[in-house]
Amino acid sequence: MQLDFHQVDAFSRQPFGGNPAIVYRLDAWLSDALMQQIAAEHNLSETAFLLPENDGYRLRWFTPKTEVPLCGHATLASAHVLWTEGFLDQGREARFHTKSGLLRVRKDGDWIRMDFPSRPASACPPPKDLEPSLGVPVLWVGHNGGQYLAQIDSERALRDLRPDFGRMGTFLGPELDGVIVTCRSEDPAYDFVSRFFAPALGIPEDPVTGVAHCCLGPFWKERLGKDAMTAYQASERGGVVQVRCDKDRVLLGGQAVTVMRCELQ
Repeated sequence: MQLDFHQVDAFSRQPFGGNPAIVYRLDAWLSDALMQQIAAEHNLSETAFLLPENDGYRLRWFTPKTEVPLCGHATLASAHVLWTEGFLDQGREARFHTKSGLLRVRKDGDWIRMDFPSRPASACPPPKDLEPSLGVPVLWVGHNGGQYLAQIDSERALRDLRPDFGRMGTFLGPELDGVIVTCRSEDPAYDFVSRFFAPALGIPEDPVTGVAHCCLGPFWKERLGKDAMTAYQASERGGVVQVRCDKDRVLLGGQAVTVMRCELQ
């Protein structure tokens, strides 16, 4: 077996920033077990597998531990590979058939625009170990059925977070698998900042998370009174996400760069 793959840094305009993803364009499906083994071998937050289907591609995403129903940065990386490697004309929309429905992605100059479902959070009582796991007071807590969303009061506190993943594991599981932490940005270039932790998925901290912004967009739209926002995910690698809320959709914008072209033997 020999398979070509690309490693792409998504939500970054230069190598070694943003969130790295592996992209495989397949001619036939591999077994689920093999795709999971490959994702575990790469040990990045997401490995994407693409197979041509009808007017687009079937797209699946795997973390080192499990398959997930939606992923932003690996979708961005997949579209980037299709355009840059000549599988899709630059002017054509990339169409991905996924477990979360049809996802449409288009090029806009140096930016890539993704049309994703909105995933707003509803207020809920905080899990008793949430604040102890973060080590900071929490102003507001909600969930969207997939992740908890926690608002805190300062960007410095957000950047200094050193979560206790053992305690975080007491309230995360198959249903609610991650914690998004957010606050207003102190930098006028951005509207809000965030970090995302998903130890239940084998991802202690995800560098830049498109799906988290499907939750953050509606949250900050309500508080800032803005449909279009620019966000920064303040992980060690960091990345910029443009966010626009449109009814039950969130349009996410990012950049990407290929850093490796390789073969799996």
